[in-house]
Amino acid sequence: MAFNGIKFLDWCEQIKFHLGVLDLDVALYFEKSNAITEASSDEEKSYYKYWDRSNRLDLMLMRMNIVGNIKTTLLKTESVKELLKLVEESSQTADKSLAGTLMGTLTTIKFDGSHTMHKHVIEMTNIAARLKSLGMEVEQNFLVQFIINSLSSEYGPF
Repeated sequence: MAFNGIKFLDWCEQIKFHLGVLDLDVALYFEKSNAITEASSDEEKSYYKYWDRSNRLDLMLMRMNIVGNIKTTLLKTESVKELLKLVEESSQTADKSLAGTLMGTLTTIKFDGSHTMHKHVIEMTNIAARLKSLGMEVEQNFLVQFIINSLSSEYGPF
């Protein structure tokens, strides 16, 4: 369940589910009330404490479920909503970087005969599927062309 820079929406859904099951999701969906004063009602004091506990535990749970190299790049925040936004922004950056790497691999990979042709085609198809999951769909015609281009000249008639 640890967030590693990809599949933010899946990670976010799992975090929200766990917090909901634990009844700790109030800080995700509701704003913090004003500070407690002597004039605050018992209900306001209770809500403030409930929200504060939810926010504190939410932050701990989320930070525990982010891999170290990403966690160290995130700014310190006292709000679970802010942390969620920072993680999402980090994810978008990671997704763009990963998409660039995958596209580079897809366009430059060469079949070297070290494994079967079938395995090579499956590997390229899997790269295209990963790109699609990042919102960058590779048309089937382009994928076929990339596969053909990855073959050596001895496969020219193919």
